[in-house]
Formats: sequence, C-alpha cells, structure tokens
Amino acid sequence: MNHPHTYQDQQVVVLGLAKSGVQVAKALHRAGAIVTASDMKEREQCPEASELEALGISVLCGGHPEGLINSDIQLVVKNPGIPYTAPPVQQALELGIELVTEVEVAYHLTKAPIIGITGSNGKTTTTTWVGKLLEASGLKPVVAGNIGTPMCEIAEEVTSDQWIVAELSSFQLKGTTDFRPTIACLLNVAETHLDYHGSMEDYVTSKARLFQNQRDTDAAVLNWDDPVCRELITHVRGRLLPFSRSEQLQEGVFVNPPYVDGAEDDLERKVVYRDSTGQEHNIIKVSELGIPGVFNVENALAACAIAIAAGARLEALSEPLASFRGVEHRLEFVAEKNGAVYYNNSKATNSKATLMSLTSFHQPVVLVAGGLDRGSDYMELLPALQEGVKGVVLLGETREKLASVAKLAGIERIEIVDNGEDAASVLVTAVNRAASLATEGDVVLLSPACASWDMFQSYEERGRIFKEAVHKL
Repeated sequence: MNHPHTYQDQQVVVLGLAKSGVQVAKALHRAGAIVTASDMKEREQCPEASELEALGISVLCGGHPEGLINSDIQLVVKNPGIPYTAPPVQQALELGIELVTEVEVAYHLTKAPIIGITGSNGKTTTTTWVGKLLEASGLKPVVAGNIGTPMCEIAEEVTSDQWIVAELSSFQLKGTTDFRPTIACLLNVAETHLDYHGSMEDYVTSKARLFQNQRDTDAAVLNWDDPVCRELITHVRGRLLPFSRSEQLQEGVFVNPPYVDGAEDDLERKVVYRDSTGQEHNIIKVSELGIPGVFNVENALAACAIAIAAGARLEALSEPLASFRGVEHRLEFVAEKNGAVYYNNSKATNSKATLMSLTSFHQPVVLVAGGLDRGSDYMELLPALQEGVKGVVLLGETREKLASVAKLAGIERIEIVDNGEDAASVLVTAVNRAASLATEGDVVLLSPACASWDMFQSYEERGRIFKEAVHKL
C-alpha cells in the first residue's frame, strides 16, 4: 500500500481500541479512509466507541466477527499487544493484506524527523531524558510512542523543525514495514516477551527493524557493551554513534575511567563524548547524574549520544542530566520509614531489570518480587541475591521459583505471600512483611522481575499500590 496517498476511500480495519487504536482510527478517518474499529471487549468496556461513531467510524465490540477481514480490506492496523496467532491477524496474513501497527501509520503521516528508542530495559527513562536534553538546546521535542501518547495523536501536528522522540516496543516494531527513524537507538537486549515472540530470534529481529530502512544520512546509537547490540552493527547503514560504560571508544559517548569488574567507585568518573576528530568533551561527572544506578549511567550515555546526533549543544547537556529525577515506577524513591528507605521499581518486568536495580545499592536490600510466570528460571539473579540481599518477600505466580533461587543464594529470610482474591491486599501484606525484615540503613525494593498481569492490570497499578502501602506504614 502506498501510504498515505491511497488512504482516501480505502477500507481499513483497526484491531483493538485502547489509546493507540482510537488515535490511529481517527487519523485514518481524517485521511479519508473508510475505517472499521473492532475490539474483543464488550461495549460497556469500550468508552471510546461513542466518540469514534460520532465521527462516522464503524465500531464493533464484543469480539471480531466472522468476515471482518476479507479481500476488500486494503490495510489492517493491529494493537501491538494482539498476538499474531489471533484469528483476524492470521486471516489478514493469509489474504496478503498489509498488516501494521500504529507506528507505521504515524510515520507516513508526519513531517517531523523521528528518534526511535527501543531496548529491553530503560526505554522510558532514556526517552524522557532525551526530551529534556533536546529542550535544553531549543530543539522542540515531542515525546510520544509507548511512553503514553500514541504517535498518531501528534503525528500530523508536529512540524518539520521539531523532533518526535518515540519510545518503541518490540511489539510495535514487529508491525512496521517502511518505518524509518532519523535517529535509531537500541539500548540493550534481554530475554523477555518470549510468550509473544516465540523465540529470541524473532524478538531480536523485531528490535532490528528499527534500523532496516535507515539511510547513510541517518544515525544509529547502539550499546557497545551489549553483545547482541554489537552483532546488529551489520544492520547499520547510517552514522554509528555507540555508547559504553566499560570501554573508551574511538568515537562515541563513554565513561572515563571505565567501569571494570572489581573497580572501586571513582567520584571523578565522567561522561565523555569523543567526536569524529578524536577530540574529547567532558559532559558531566557520573556522581552528578540525577538518578542512581549503573544502569541509569547507561541510559544517560544513550541519551547523550542521541541528543548529540540530533544537534544538541554539548554545553547544554549537563544541567538536564543532573536535574532529571527519573520516571515513576523506575527506581522511584518512595519514603523513609524507621530508618529504611523504600524504592518502587515496578517497571522491572524481567530478571535483568531487577538485576540492574539490585546493583544500584550498597546498603542491604529487602527485595519484594514475583509476578506473571513467563517461563524464566531467574538464575540470572543469583549473584546479586548472594551479594546484597538480606531478605526476600515473594508473591504471584513465580513466588516458589524465586524462593528456590533465593535458597540457592543462601538467603535465610524468605517470606512467601500466598495469593488471595484481592491482589491489592496481597501486596500490602508483602510490604508489611518487608518492613518487618528491614532495619535502619536498609533498602526495601519492589523490583518484581516479572510482568504484573497475573494479579494487576499493569505495572503502574502494582507500583501505585506499593507506594500507598509504604506511606501507610
């Protein structure tokens, strides 16, 4: 399909409402398409339906009816979370109908250059940070994508002298064909979402779509320390601008002196940019970054590299790097209670994210973890559990798996909270038990290593309940 010139009078099906479905349906309708939006939820659970119908968009609730996908349909736009095994998705593929996500449509509708940021961990923090770095240089960013604002909501309004800074998931990228970001960033790759992708190969291939249409005038920002990212260098056609916390690069953004195993903290360690001529520019001391954790150093390096590729002024980078205090549910400070400090890291939905958060603290940690079982064995957590965790409180489907790893780590204080009908009460109980294990100087950390959907609607809901429980201690 020749986007967007052939949208006029073409029949398009949008599968799944939610935020992105509603916005892409509206955008396609404005472009002249004949749009039908369909959702599995019942009508009373689709408050957006009336708004779309008032515009003249057909809305079907309560399931995707037989015959919805047929040979007269020119384009199917699916919600990123709908699996490719879903019947209407399979029907579209069998009929050879173009099947995309909302990101693809937004790309064709906008005049603005796009910064696409993806990775298994750190996407939201890095995307938000990039927005602040560009603002400091007067580059007029608009932050969108998986971070909360669908790209189609702002695609037509953003002008060519602005930047769309987009957080992108593997689910979104898997449904792209022509999508081409001017600056593409891959932060890291960890084993996650295999229940959706079916294999690591498909997951990595979906991430790599970020680079597939780039040209030599574009830029690619890659984590030099991540072996999967380095393997994808062969996919890069534009300017490569890597970042590293463990190696001084010939060109790129890195930490000096580097982080090496066994090295002590160095308060003079700096974030450095080495340009194409070999000249080095000191940007900020690592100790002055606004949010803690070695993994946030990586996010800062990536954000700097992206901002530099976009034309940000080097002298404007240090202030937003220092003043940014992070994003809700990402290693978020909650409160101090009885001498222990509490952090909400509910966004840690895989073991690597939890591993990274555990390495952020030198104090003893009481870890609250557990959630949806996606088949991981969580052995990746073993070294961090052995080194700094004094106790664990476990809940959700994975509580017994995580308890086994905690026992291997030699942790004596292991609390298992049985599931109840009320998920909120289970988490409140977990917080109370964690508080009973913590003493002055300890950190109580919610970092589940699992998705939330076995008990909660979202990681945000899980994080909010955790914070409310902490404040009530």
